[in-house]
Amino acid sequence: MTDTSFPTLAHKALRDTQMRRNIRKATTTIRERTARVTAELPDWQELRNAGAAIKAATMADLDTHLVRLEQTVTAAGGVVHWARDAEEAREIIINIARRHSAQRVIKIKSMTTDEIDLNPAMTAAGIDPIETDLADMIVQLAHDTPSHILVPAIHRNRAEIQGLFEAKFGQGKLTDKPTELTAAARTYLRDKFLDTPVAISGANFAVAETGTVCVVESEGNGRMCLTLPKVLISLMGIEKVLPRFADLEVFLQLLPRSATGERMNPYTSLWSGVRPGDGPEEFHLVLLDNGRTRILADAAARETLHCIRCSRCLNVCPVYERTGGHAYNSMYQGPIGAIVTPQLKGFAEAGSLPFASSLCGACYEVCPVKIDIPRILVHLRGQVTDARRASHSIDAEALAMKAALWLFGGNGRMAMAQHLGRLGQKLLAHDGVISKLPGPLGGWTTARDFPALPPQSFRGWWASREKTGRK
Repeated sequence: MTDTSFPTLAHKALRDTQMRRNIRKATTTIRERTARVTAELPDWQELRNAGAAIKAATMADLDTHLVRLEQTVTAAGGVVHWARDAEEAREIIINIARRHSAQRVIKIKSMTTDEIDLNPAMTAAGIDPIETDLADMIVQLAHDTPSHILVPAIHRNRAEIQGLFEAKFGQGKLTDKPTELTAAARTYLRDKFLDTPVAISGANFAVAETGTVCVVESEGNGRMCLTLPKVLISLMGIEKVLPRFADLEVFLQLLPRSATGERMNPYTSLWSGVRPGDGPEEFHLVLLDNGRTRILADAAARETLHCIRCSRCLNVCPVYERTGGHAYNSMYQGPIGAIVTPQLKGFAEAGSLPFASSLCGACYEVCPVKIDIPRILVHLRGQVTDARRASHSIDAEALAMKAALWLFGGNGRMAMAQHLGRLGQKLLAHDGVISKLPGPLGGWTTARDFPALPPQSFRGWWASREKTGRK
């Protein structure tokens, strides 16, 4: 079986120097831009506090707000579906598309659909899913996987995209100018916007008070997807609900400045149900759990659900900058991915991710809703360790701790251990350090040196002073 743990994939990524250059250049640009525009607001910290408070209050009464959302969406002419897991969500969406004899669908804001592996399921059902976000389209055309929450193709540069478009579009020779590349993508997509009957979107927010769903984007493709098709299906994680329409005032300031470094999103689409002659004739909202209520039940990790998917934590993370997103083996990467993915997929599949961090705290410092990611990482590390202990009939760590307790419990035993340690390290120590410990202890020295025991312990030094009568 292929090893998909973070350490293995990270070692592979570190050898891809071109990818690392692409990631470093892109994250540096985004990081500088977001820092500049957030610094413009004198009340930025107050906005962060407000966002955190709204999210915390919403999670405390999530069931109430979701029921209210169902009522208001239904009253506005929409249909609400509840999906307990990925399989149920896929079945709901594919059945709606089949009822309308859709041979293809167009998509916008695909991250949550990636979470449920929707595209492969639709292809297997004979339905062609067409990504219309530029970066998602690049990933799809290249048969690749996303490497960034906001910019899924961040690991590719313009020259690589130029070659891909030339090969896939059949529009002749292109340059690597962004304007020409986006024009080629627009030509490729235009007829698909005009004659595809079903669209699938994600959602940035949904308002329980009014039944309003919100999508923010920068390219305009979202407006085409959300208005032209006859049927619109929106897949939304249950944590995206907001209680009041007024709450959008806070998040529509926090999100664009933290995500793209824009003061406001070029396209902010808001809709409530359906209206005759205006936009889709059918609207379906699929509310996805898929492990979210399990996260909600863990008081120490509940803040995970506050995330608004701005990706600012990725752009400041020293680990992500060096490994890129594919090392996380998830549609959620970086610091937020390191806490989201293990809780959604389980520790058996993603238990290495809570350790994919230096705990430097940069993610917490910039998070627009103040999620304490380092604290949650430590919490999850403890859970991973407990799970590993439970899966072994003999707990090596517990035995080692009992041995240490016995060793440190007597002066004579401690002195003998120090003496034996100094003798045993003669073959291992060089220049005052041990670069590689033997056997199972070797894990400690994979990333650090172990200090060698000094020639004389404090205990021995003190005893020699007393023998000579010194005070």
